Amino acid sequence: MVINQYDILLVNLDTTQGSEIKKTRPCVVISPNEMNFHLNTIIIAPLTSTTKTYPTRIPINFQNKKGAISIDQIRTIDKKRVLKVMDQLDQKLIIECKNIIRETFVD
Repeated sequence: MVINQYDILLVNLDTTQGSEIKKTRPCVVISPNEMNFHLNTIIIAPLTSTTKTYPTRIPINFQNKKGAISIDQIRTIDKKRVLKVMDQLDQKLIIECKNIIRETFVD
């Protein structure tokens, strides 16, 4: 399976602890393609249907459901957790992701 940056994947996130996002759910691939190609792990940001207005959450409508990309829940997972590729973010959401990641982790 080819996994590209900003793909939306269906991922099994269990087993988790505490406040970590659980269950099988869509996730956005954050890691760059060079890493995705060479490593057995990828970096993802889960989608959540909880629409709290945190500065690290990006509103998204996916499969006719309102939710958010949870930049505050970024994690590294093994590719074995990936069930399928579902879609890819549009350019507007890619730019928003980059901006929130930069604001949160770089600036």
